Parts: sequence; C-alpha cells; structure tokens
Amino acid sequence: MITNRNCIVRLSRYKKALYRFKAMGFVKFFSDTLGEAVGVAPSQVRKDFSLFGISGNRRGGYNLDQLIKKLQNILGKDQIQKVVVVGMGNIGKALISYRGFEKEGIQIVSVFDIDPAKFEKDQTVPVLPLNEFKSFVQDNNILIGIIAVPDIAAQQVLDMMSASGIRGVLNFAPIRLKSDKDTVISNVNFELELENLIYFVNAAEKQELINEDKIA
Repeated sequence: MITNRNCIVRLSRYKKALYRFKAMGFVKFFSDTLGEAVGVAPSQVRKDFSLFGISGNRRGGYNLDQLIKKLQNILGKDQIQKVVVVGMGNIGKALISYRGFEKEGIQIVSVFDIDPAKFEKDQTVPVLPLNEFKSFVQDNNILIGIIAVPDIAAQQVLDMMSASGIRGVLNFAPIRLKSDKDTVISNVNFELELENLIYFVNAAEKQELINEDKIA
C-alpha cells in the first residue's frame, strides 16, 4: 500500500511514543492517549490505523506489543534496512558515527567517495571508491541511499543511485533534485529549517513587543 508521506511520518511518531509507553509499563492504551502524546486528534490516530487494517477495542483499547509489531512491519523495521552513503565529508562522518540507527534496524553498510585519501576498505563501515558503487549496491541488494555531497555534485550522484537500483534517497545537499518516478527523495535542508526557525522566533518577539506597546 502506498499512502501519503504525512501519514507515514505520524506512524513513526506513534511507534516512538509506544516505546515510551512500554518503558513506563503500559500494556494497553487508547487513541486519545497516543494522540495526546504525539499532538494529533484521537480521530486522526484511528484514521491512520484504519488505513492499514489496524483496529482496537472500544473498551479495551489497543494492545501495545501487538501494535508495535504491526508498525514495525509497516515501516519496514521488521528486518535490517541496509543503507549506503555517498560523501565522506562532515555529514558522512556524523552519519556513520551515530549509534541511534542500530536500535531502529538501520545499518549503514558502506560510504563512497572520490577522494583516495578517504578510502578505508577494512573499517567496520568501509569507505570505498565511487566507481565501485553500482556493483556494491547490486551485489548487496541495497535500496536506500544517502546523498552527503556538495550541491554541485548531488544531481549526478542521484542519477547514479537511480541507475544502480536505489529506490529511496535521503538528500542532505541544499538543492532540489529531479528524479524519475521510481525513486523517492526526502530532502533535509538544515539551512532552510534554521532560516524558518529564526523567522518565527523573531516574528514572535516582534509581536510581543507590539503587544507590550499596546498595553503601555
């Protein structure tokens, strides 16, 4: 089933909340409890679940362990998801150092770069020449890739990924990329997010000053 991205984002948030519930000793819960935990209406929780045939009991609610298992299956977390990264710069280094991926069933299996000085084939996460990308991806049946290169090279890397069989791409380059219909792209633009955050913080402060002037 293919559904909209917002729904999948909410499913991920539900799953994280359920793990918190589990740590607190919950066995069952209701949609209003979960909705409050992630900031959505209980009706939205039920609607999202119904899209995947998940239903609770009006009196007993949802079984927490069973629902975690179903969400893991829907989100592809019931098996290890192997990921490759192109670009061994600061972002690439940060990604392979981050240990949070492991508990989510995500494994970065290799990084690729064009700089021979960065090649480290014998590391836990090897850094390999870019010309080995296609054969590695196809030999290991990799479907997910991360772009961590400068914007000038990002489109070329995306085209290479698509041609190699990559079907999902997380793009850290600050540029909007063009892809074929078979490749799903998710863009992460730190600069844009910070600009938006700065704007809203400044706007809120200006509004507070205006309100103070009116009161005075």
